[in-house]
Amino acid sequence: MARDWLAGCDVTYVTVSVADMAEVKVFPLCCVVQNYAWGKVGLDSEVARLVLGGDPQALIEEARPYAELWMGAHPKGDALIKDNRISQRTLGQWIADFPGCLGSKVKDTFHGQLPFLFKVLSVKTALSIQAHPNRELAARLHAQFPEHYPDNNHKPEMAIALTQFEGLCGFRPMDEILGFLKKVPEFRALVGNEAAEELQSADGDPGRTSLALKKCFTRMMNCEKKLFVDQLNMLVKRISEEEAAGKDTSGSNGELLLRLHSQYPGDIGCFSIYFLNRILLQPGEAMFLGANEPHAYLSGDCVECMACSDNTVRAGLTPKYIDVDTLCEMLNYSPAPVSAKLFPCVQDNADPCVYLYDPPVPDFTIMRVQIPVSARQYTVSALDSAGILLVIDGEAVATSAAALSDITLTPGSVLFISANESVSLQWPLQIRTCKTRRLTSNVLISGILSIFSEPCYPEVFWDQSMRWTSEWCFLSCNGACV
Repeated sequence: MARDWLAGCDVTYVTVSVADMAEVKVFPLCCVVQNYAWGKVGLDSEVARLVLGGDPQALIEEARPYAELWMGAHPKGDALIKDNRISQRTLGQWIADFPGCLGSKVKDTFHGQLPFLFKVLSVKTALSIQAHPNRELAARLHAQFPEHYPDNNHKPEMAIALTQFEGLCGFRPMDEILGFLKKVPEFRALVGNEAAEELQSADGDPGRTSLALKKCFTRMMNCEKKLFVDQLNMLVKRISEEEAAGKDTSGSNGELLLRLHSQYPGDIGCFSIYFLNRILLQPGEAMFLGANEPHAYLSGDCVECMACSDNTVRAGLTPKYIDVDTLCEMLNYSPAPVSAKLFPCVQDNADPCVYLYDPPVPDFTIMRVQIPVSARQYTVSALDSAGILLVIDGEAVATSAAALSDITLTPGSVLFISANESVSLQWPLQIRTCKTRRLTSNVLISGILSIFSEPCYPEVFWDQSMRWTSEWCFLSCNGACV
C-alpha cells in the first residue's frame, strides 16, 4: 500500500494486462490540490472538505489555503488513477495509451488530448484582474514568454456557483462608468479629464465608445504609481470617514473598495471596480468567460470548467507577474449590464432532469441533473465524449459494465467516464430522518456530468450530512460531440 503525493491518497499498485485494461473505461481518480494564497483555509474551504470526504485519512491543515481542486490531465495537475488494478498511474498516461476513450470526434479534433480541465475553487481573497487569450494570442505569448504563459491553448471558462459567488466580469454599462467618473473624483484623476470627456461624447456610438473606453482604462492602468497610490489613499480615507459618520457610500462602491484595499493595499486593481460589473451568483447560476473578457473572482465557492490551459494575462490584485500592456490591448471593450453576463441553462427535451450549460466553444459543455426525491437510482447516460464526475455531497454506489467493480461514492469522489459508457448510481439502503437545515448540494461532472444536491429529504443519497430534498448534477462534455 503506497500513499501517493498527489492528494495523500492510498493506492495499491497491482498490474493488470493491457488486454484487460482496454475494457476498463470507468475508474476513480485522486486529484491535485492547488494551495494558492487566495484560497479559503482549512475546512472553511469546499476544496478541503471534498479532499477529506474523498479520503478520510487526508491531513487538512487548519491554517493552510485550499484554493483549487484540479480534475483532468493538465501537466500541472494530472490526476492519479486510484483503481489498484490499473497499471497507468495518471489519467494523462491512461489517455495516451487508450485515446479511444475520448470518443472518435474528440480524439480527432483535439489530437488525442482531453480538451477540458475541471475544477472546484474556494475563494477567500480576490483573484487578479485578468483575461484569457484567444488561440492566436495564446500561441504567440507562449512562444515569446513560456515562463509566464505555459500553454499555447486558449482558455475559455465557465463558473457555476456552489455557494453565493462574487466576481467582476465585463465592462459596466456606459451610464454606470460615467456616473462613477462624476461621483468619484479620485477615479477621474487617474483616467484624466480629456479621456473622461471623450468617453462622455462617445456615448451612443458603439465604435467610438469602445475606443474611448479602451483609452480610459489604459490610462488608468498605466498611470504613475505615486499618482494612483496617493489617489487610492485619499479615496480610502474619504470612504472610511463617510462610513464612520454613518453615510451611504454605495455611490462610491465603498464596501467593495475598502475590502479590496485591505487585501491588496496600494494596488491599481482596486479602481477596476468602477469599470467592471460586480456579479453575485446564487448556487446553480453561471457566468461564461470567453477570450479577452476582463474578470476577477472575489469570494465564494464555484465549479469551473475550461479548455485545458493555464494561460492568464494579469494586471492587478495579484503578487504574480503582470502584463498591463498585453491586457489593455487584448480586452473586449463592449459595455454591457450584469444580466448580459449571466449564462442561462436550458432544460433537455430528452430528460427533464437535465439542464444544459452549452457555451459557444467546442472544448466542453456542462449539465446540471436534478433528480426527483422519489428516485432510488439514476443512470448517467452514455455520451460520445469522455467526462469526469465529482461527488460534492451524498453517498451512492456506482456500477458500470466498463468498471472493474462497483465503486462507492462519497463527497469528494471523482470518476473518469469514457465515451459511450453509462454509469448507474444507486443509493444506500439505510434511511435517516431529515433535519430542517438546508444545505448546498452537489455532484459534478466535467466532460460528462456534474451533480449537485439540495437538502432536506429523508435520506438516502448525495448529502454529506444525510439531509436533503432533491439532487442536482452538472455535466460537462465536449461541445464538439454534442
